[in-house]
Amino acid sequence: MKPLRVGNASGFYGDRFDAMAELLGGGELDVLTGDYLAELTMLILGRDRLKDPSLGYAKTFVRQLETSLGTALDNGVRIVTNAGGLNPAGLAAAVRALADRLGLQVNVAHVEGDDLRERASELGLGSALAANAYLGAWGIAQCLRSGADVVVTGRVTDASLVVGPAAAHFGWARTDWDTLAGAVVAGHVIECGPQATGGNYAFFTEIADLTRPGFPIAEVHADGTAVITKHPGTGGAVSIGTVTAQLLYEIGGARYAGPDVTARFDTVQLAQDGPDRVRIDGVRGEPPPPVLKVGLNALGGFRNEVTFVLTGLDIEAKAALVQRQLAGLDANWTLARTDHADADSQEAASALLHCVVRGPDPKAIGRAFSGAAIELALASYPGFHVTAPPGDATPYGVFTSAYVDAALVPHVAVLADGTRIDIAPAENTLALQGVPESPAGTPVAGPTRRVPLGTIAGARSGDKGGSANVGVWVRTDEAYRWLAASLTVAEFQRLLPETATLPVTRHALPNLRAVNFVVEGILGAGVAFNARHDPQAKALGEWLRSRLVDVPEALLAPEQGPARRVRLQGGQQ
Repeated sequence: MKPLRVGNASGFYGDRFDAMAELLGGGELDVLTGDYLAELTMLILGRDRLKDPSLGYAKTFVRQLETSLGTALDNGVRIVTNAGGLNPAGLAAAVRALADRLGLQVNVAHVEGDDLRERASELGLGSALAANAYLGAWGIAQCLRSGADVVVTGRVTDASLVVGPAAAHFGWARTDWDTLAGAVVAGHVIECGPQATGGNYAFFTEIADLTRPGFPIAEVHADGTAVITKHPGTGGAVSIGTVTAQLLYEIGGARYAGPDVTARFDTVQLAQDGPDRVRIDGVRGEPPPPVLKVGLNALGGFRNEVTFVLTGLDIEAKAALVQRQLAGLDANWTLARTDHADADSQEAASALLHCVVRGPDPKAIGRAFSGAAIELALASYPGFHVTAPPGDATPYGVFTSAYVDAALVPHVAVLADGTRIDIAPAENTLALQGVPESPAGTPVAGPTRRVPLGTIAGARSGDKGGSANVGVWVRTDEAYRWLAASLTVAEFQRLLPETATLPVTRHALPNLRAVNFVVEGILGAGVAFNARHDPQAKALGEWLRSRLVDVPEALLAPEQGPARRVRLQGGQQ
């Protein structure tokens, strides 16, 4: 059978608006997906639903369809999206109303059952603004097999948007572990849109044209293998490097668990298959765990912040004075030494002292807090000023995750005519276990040169609730021998002192020439908690790459250093 061409037009709620039209008009496509949900998005949608119970879905999706739905129907492209968020039935109704206004005949189905908010206490989940289980692909597959042109879901795993169409198209069984796992890997690569085509790529200066990267396409085959590509003429590049980077994004160990299958990321094999084409094969799968992950979003209270600008000399003494003067506050203080000695501009001579307060009373940490900070203007350090005027307190969210027996979570495909089809949980399950690391081998011998880690290694990092992951990869087998032997947990924590007191776990992925680090608790109670200035840990990997390490000269080209660059032409590495 011909491969199923699945293109993803959205990596988050707020991604490039015209990507849907671009994918539909740029070349051959069978299925168009859109991933709109993230932990923070669920909190945003939860607050929308509090204001108006008819909301709770990604409104952008409807606006995108206004100019694209007719094109999709004319070209036989089916649309699958999780933009339903907390209200998939509401979004399905909005799509039908849009089709009526446009004079189009469209079959819209949706998947529901993930919303557990009303049952949170019963299931031991406590009280939450949003409580959503991560459903799998089989509800989507049922909707497509029943003739749906558009399938709207709530909270499903991101990869399910690819697995469902592939399973429906090829007729896979629920125990086809390897084919399902292959589709999970393909779905994981394209779920974040242009991150697979050069966006946020560590070696971005190697890509000839990154002004407007294209959105990715997965050509999924009947055996579960896939080719990652993009439409001809679009920007960016698809290379082993860009695909490796995305494979390492927001993962844990070698076993990547989902509701339908556990994919073994340590079996993934990548090969360049031509310009802007990377083949994924060799993926092995295992039965899924018997439990489903549940994302819990709650309002944690209120927060406020002030940033003091400290200029010139005695930066640390100035910071200490402010902290003494506001000592009565329950605050988190961070001093960013952005100042430079003998600076040729005032901004370059300045450091930033961030003060964040949280609490249950918006008045106490609103104007009362910011007012107290501003009252220091004539009574504190020389050169006193702040980056913004006093503000009111704003609510913040807290994300936690829990696990419930999959049999306790409904999974329902609701067809266009209202027919409801229950989707049974997986019958064959296997509790998730870690994968022990194999011996790292002997380090590369010979003289070394002290250079930034990023001279030889790429990295990608991201958030997983209150934790973060940092995947690090290199491009040759010899470099991987050095990386696996040298970048231990202890060395990682030495290079990133902010992780030194936190639990850190390393997972080796030799097929990808990569190691992945999971740092627990570095993001506090999740992205909406804003525990650090990079609340989603997106730049944690780039910080790591900037740190100096001793690299064997045998791994470095004679002229190689921080400034050396090799350009990618046509996606070749």
